[in-house]
Amino acid sequence: MNLDAKVITYICLGLICFATTLGASFVLFIKRKISPKASDLILGFASGIMIAAAIFGLLVPSINQAKELYANWAVLPVIVGFLLGGLMLYILDKVVPHIHALQNKSEGPENSNLTKQIKFVLAVTIHNIPEGLSVGFACAIALSSNEPGLAASALALAIGIAIQNVPEGAAVSIPLLGEGVKKSKAFGLGFLSGVVEPIAGVLAILIGTSLGKLLPWALAFAAGAMIYVTIDELLPTSRQSENEHIGLWAFMIGFIVMLVLEIVLS
Repeated sequence: MNLDAKVITYICLGLICFATTLGASFVLFIKRKISPKASDLILGFASGIMIAAAIFGLLVPSINQAKELYANWAVLPVIVGFLLGGLMLYILDKVVPHIHALQNKSEGPENSNLTKQIKFVLAVTIHNIPEGLSVGFACAIALSSNEPGLAASALALAIGIAIQNVPEGAAVSIPLLGEGVKKSKAFGLGFLSGVVEPIAGVLAILIGTSLGKLLPWALAFAAGAMIYVTIDELLPTSRQSENEHIGLWAFMIGFIVMLVLEIVLS
């Protein structure tokens, strides 16, 4: 097991949690809701990073690992794992009661007794699960190999997700002000929504380091979950303001940021 990979794993898990906490803390210093344009910028940027992270940080490693382990059958774990990841998010959408704060859209069972604030947090928690899994599985590859490039790739993925977690954390806590939630509580709920990422990351590491030949399936699974949640929730909502191209160009910039990180650090 590579010592550098261990250190980078700790950094990756801490980074994604800290970034969400930092973003959630913005609620302590503002007095109004997020404007539609700002919302489009946040969600478009986050979408670009997540799509790029899913492709370069998860699908490409999944394909490479599958080719080494499965030869002519390499396509099977990539496709099946990808579809299962999307299916997991689809099921969570149907069985977990939640509300997307920025578009005030309710999903899941309608007869739930949960408060609106808790449903807000659950929505972001569902969104954060694939992010935590992706970082965890990327770290699992690095821990299972002696190649320094894999650890650098995991770090690039974590940095990209952390960058989008900052505005995302703000997008969780700030809309709660409009629901009459105190700033301190809004910050606490935003922080809790981000804690799920390192938890999911640790679980992914524990599973990933013991999977062996199943690791390409897991990587594709995390990629499918990330792309599903991005297309289902983030991208449509990123084009809600009068100037719908704001979200589009924010997506392009987010994609480029993740691309640069992969090129420079990998």
